[in-house]
Formats: sequence, structure tokens, C-alpha cells
Amino acid sequence: MSEKREVPPKNILERIAKKNGIAIVVVDEAGKQSPAVNDNSICAVLNPEGVLVGRCARDCGRALQRASDENATISYTCHAGLLCRAAKFDAEGKPAAVIVGRAFTNSENYRRAANRAMTGDWRDLPASRFFENILLLSSDAPLVDALRELKDASKQEAAAPRLEAPQAKEIARRAAAINERTKRAASGPDPADWRSFFGSLLGRDYISARNATIEFAVKNFSLHSLIWLEKRAERLESTAVSAKLKGRSVNVGIAVDDERLADAAAGETPIVLGKPATAEEPNPKQVLLFAMPVGDDIPAALVVLDKVPQEERRRAIARFCRSVAPQLEILRLRAEMERRARLDEVSERLAEGIRDLDTEELWMHLARVSADLLQAERASLMTRDDVARRFRVKGAVGSVFDLQDDAEPGERVARIVFERGKPIVVRDVAITGLETVAKERKYKTASFLSAPIWLGERQLAVINFTDKVTGAPFDRRDLDLVKAITPQLAAAIDRTQLKERAGELEQLSVTDPLTGLLNRRYMVQRLSEEVKRSNRHGYPMAFVMLDVDHFKSYNDSFGHPAGDEALKIVASVIRETLRDADVAVRFGGEEFAILLPQTTDVEAANIADRVRQNVASAEFPHRDVTISVGVASCTSEVCAQMDLISAADKALYRAKAEGRNRVSIYQSADSEEG
Repeated sequence: MSEKREVPPKNILERIAKKNGIAIVVVDEAGKQSPAVNDNSICAVLNPEGVLVGRCARDCGRALQRASDENATISYTCHAGLLCRAAKFDAEGKPAAVIVGRAFTNSENYRRAANRAMTGDWRDLPASRFFENILLLSSDAPLVDALRELKDASKQEAAAPRLEAPQAKEIARRAAAINERTKRAASGPDPADWRSFFGSLLGRDYISARNATIEFAVKNFSLHSLIWLEKRAERLESTAVSAKLKGRSVNVGIAVDDERLADAAAGETPIVLGKPATAEEPNPKQVLLFAMPVGDDIPAALVVLDKVPQEERRRAIARFCRSVAPQLEILRLRAEMERRARLDEVSERLAEGIRDLDTEELWMHLARVSADLLQAERASLMTRDDVARRFRVKGAVGSVFDLQDDAEPGERVARIVFERGKPIVVRDVAITGLETVAKERKYKTASFLSAPIWLGERQLAVINFTDKVTGAPFDRRDLDLVKAITPQLAAAIDRTQLKERAGELEQLSVTDPLTGLLNRRYMVQRLSEEVKRSNRHGYPMAFVMLDVDHFKSYNDSFGHPAGDEALKIVASVIRETLRDADVAVRFGGEEFAILLPQTTDVEAANIADRVRQNVASAEFPHRDVTISVGVASCTSEVCAQMDLISAADKALYRAKAEGRNRVSIYQSADSEEG
């Protein structure tokens, strides 16, 4: 017979949940959750009414049945990638499952959930609430501990006489205080200060919380010189410093696959960077790097330049970094969600202008929308005349000085950016050595950002920003935003310049006359450029091939004019579904292709499926029309121009072979089958 356990009171659930950093949820036979203590915000958003629905009902909703059938504690990872443990209890005399955890312990599951929220099947859920309380753990140990404590608490509740509520609260308060004092080492922050600081973190934005964490470490560990590292591609690189290092050149970094990082994250010791001690030099210059792990990922680290000889103090700093890392990662992800939402809005605005405006108005539109994104009062777009070797101002907003009156526009900054092919972010122009500008320009701040706009191997233009609305200097985050919209700007500028250079006749040579889409000739050229760009910079890229299902029978049944009309409708659906940076072409006959610059395989699959769904739901004159779709990503295995086309074509062939009206992703097995 299974042991009967009563669910402990809610105040005990709250104490155990808070202590272990997990969620504790009681689920009855009907799938109702009550109470749900410290619930993961993903779970709360997916089940807003407190009743398990959809795939949650198949995971947590079956926990009671499974725990009863197995007569044991069960463990599972739900469809959202959250680790859970569950055991059978009684709640007011009725059977219920107590589920603990609902936490990420694997960074890959965490990243997958983030992608689903940003670009996948969760993208329509409220982003502001989605990451309010993400639970991140480095192992399943807190789940095991929490269930053991719950079972012990249940036994104590059954054996001990009931205390009056005030008396019980006082006992719990004293026990928690004793436990806190026992766990804490002699060094490190004062408990009250730590609780106050930690509790305030989720009320801040990421940058504010990061800076506050640096200040807290300086004050509470008696440090002075700290450097904050964040993951950038394959390295942890410096992004912020303590007050003492402001204005100094700092260059500290470490590869994310450095084995020492994993060792530091697993224990409570820092990495020692610098020369080892020798008999000749017993005290060489060294720095300490403390990892800030989130699951099995290390998105940030704290570098201490001060000498910290005491082992206990080093362990205290390491514990501090481990404790604060998940909270900061939640804030970083929130900021990323907000940035994505802002980019989506800007992308829509860019797309509207590109579709509706003529050439001259388009340049102004691009400058205006870009300025709004960066919150810059002034922005300008410049191109370079290769023959005259002079810059031309194509669009400018916010300037009190008419840049068209400038005898040599762009010679001060844009020329440098164009020739180097790299962006410039300047906090204070006074320390750059650049020539001063005339007073009539009336710049409000000393900071500016200037970046080239590339399309494959071709540099199309330079975009410049000055005078941030907030008065703050431009920084790397602004540069990241510019890089994010560069594909759209490049696509718009390329089309605009195509019209300006060659007129309507040349435009027709790369346009399909039936559908109005670009043609195969244009795609082959663009694909070659984008493959080079992806190889050079490591940007993701995807290529999609799609084919109208049973098109021959459509033509045979209703005639070629009807078939042409169907192709026009398919082309229109594709055009309206895609982002403006994407390139759609009629590849030949009933076959279309789509180039997706700076797009991951997950995003590409989602875009491809939206196109498929929209075609299937579109109205056609004679009968419903569906498409089959093949998707291939630019990887080290598949990234030659024709190989990418061949890979997408093989995936398309598999989609048709498996029944049509579906999306197939290229896999290495396709090559073997082909």
C-alpha cells in the first residue's frame, strides 16, 4: 500500500520553493492547479486559467495518474523543456500530485524555449509576461531536496499538534533565520543587503541590473577593479567595467569552449589568468575570472583585477556569481524579447515604405525609420559615386543644416567607414582626432554611430546617426540594432539602385513578367553574394524551394490561363508572408525559391510553414491549391551556391514523396538517398 501524505500548508510550500529556487504546484484529478507557488512564468502563460490545457495536460496533467500507477516519485521533462518531479499526496482528503521543479537544467532546452517565444509557435503569447519568472538550475538536486522536505513536512504536520497561525509563523521565521546563518560563510555580503539586492533585480532592466551587480560586488567584497564579460559569438568579451576602470582601455576575453570555464562553473573556484608563479617571479600579475553559469551554459563572467588571496573570499565571490547569474539571464532574455518586438515593428514599417514609396521618398523613409529605431534625432544615408569618388546624400532627417549644401559630404566620417568596411561607434568625438565641425551644424552630443551597408561582397551605402534623444552616447547595443536591420536596408537599397542605374528595361530583365517576382537570374547572383557573406561573417542563412502540388492536373483540368492565375495568387501569398529582407523568385514553371538572409534553420522552418499554410487557406478560382516545401540551411556541410539549391531541392522532393502539402528540412540522409 502506498503511504498517505497530506499536502503541507501553503506557507511551508512557499518556504521550500523559495529555498530551492523552484516551483511547487498541486494538481488535482481534474487538472486544476491550486496552489501554484513560485510558478514558472512560461507555465503560467500557457495555462492562464490555472487549469492545465493542451500539451501541458498531457505532461503535468498525467503526473497524478503516473505517480499512482508506479507508486513512486516520477521524473519527466515536459514539452516546454522544463524538468519536473512529482509524487502523490492527499489534498483535503482527495488525491493530488505535488509537482516540483518546472525549471530548466539544460541550456539547449532553455534556448529552444526562447526561440519558440521569439520566432516559433509561442510568438503570439504575451512576451512581457513570458519571462517574468524563468527558473534556471544547474542540476536536479533542488528538486530531489524539495520533495524530501515536503514529505518530511507532511509527516511532521500529521504527528505534531496544530499551532496557532502566529506561533507557526514565528517558529518558521526563526528556523529560516538559523538555517540562513548556518549556511552562510563568514565572508561575503550581509544577509539583509543580499536579500534586498537580489529581490530588486527583476524590477530592473538588464543593463541597470548588470551595472548594479558590479557595484554590489565592489562594495560587499571590498573590490575595486572589475570587468564584466558577456558571450559574443564564440568568446566571452568585456562589455562593462567598475567605476575605477572607466575610461581605461580594457581587453580581456576567453573562448567559450575553454575547458577551464566548465571546471570553474562546476566548482567554487575562479580561473586564474596570467603568468604562473615562479621562483624568479613569485607574485606575477594575475587576474581572477569567475564564471556565471546558467544550466550548462556560461553567458557571462566577472573578472577581478584586485588581489584576492583568501580561498574563502574567492568561494564567496564564486557563490555570488552563481546565485545572480540566472536572474541576470532572465533580464537579458527579456531585453532580447523587447528588442525583437521593436525590430519586428521597424521591419513592418520598413516593408510598408518599400512597397508603397517611389525611389526618392524611399531613401528618406529608410533614414527616418532607422533613426526611430536608434532613438536618434539625426540620421543620413550616403552612397558613393565610384567614378567621381564622392559621396551623395540620398536621405537625411533631423539636421538643422542642409547636407545637400555640403561641398564634400561624408569626407569626415563616412569615407573612413566606407574604406575600412567596418562600423564606428564613438562615445566622445573629442578624443578621436577627427576634425571639428562648423558650429552651424549644432550637434547636441559628442557621440555618433556610422556603419556600412553590405550586400554580399558589395558595399552599397553608409548610414550615420547622431544626437540620441536621451542624450546618452551610442554603444554596442545600438550597433547590434543597426546590424539587425542591415539585410532589409540592403535589399531595399539594392532594388532602388537597380532602378536608378538601369531603368525599367534592366529591371525587367531580372523580373518574372507573370508573377512580378524576381527571376532565377537574380536569385543565382544574390545567392552567390549571400553565401560569401555567410562564410565570411558566420551569419546564418537559409534557402527554400517550393512547388505547387499537382499543378499539371490543374492546367489540364482548367486550362493554362487558369494555371497562370493560380501562380499569380501563390506569388502574391509568398510576397505578403515574407519579411522584406527575404528574396522570393519564380525559379521556373510552378517552382518558386526564397532566400532568407540571417535566418536560422528554426526560423526558416517556421517561415516556410507560414507560407504553406497561407497558400492552403488562400482562395483560388477553381479548387484549393497546396504547396510542398524544402528548406536547407547554410552550414559547413552545405554552403556552396549550387549545393544549397540542391539540398533544398532534395528536401522538396522528400516533402512530395511523403504526401505533399508539407515542409521538409534537408538532412544529410537526403544526400545519400539522392
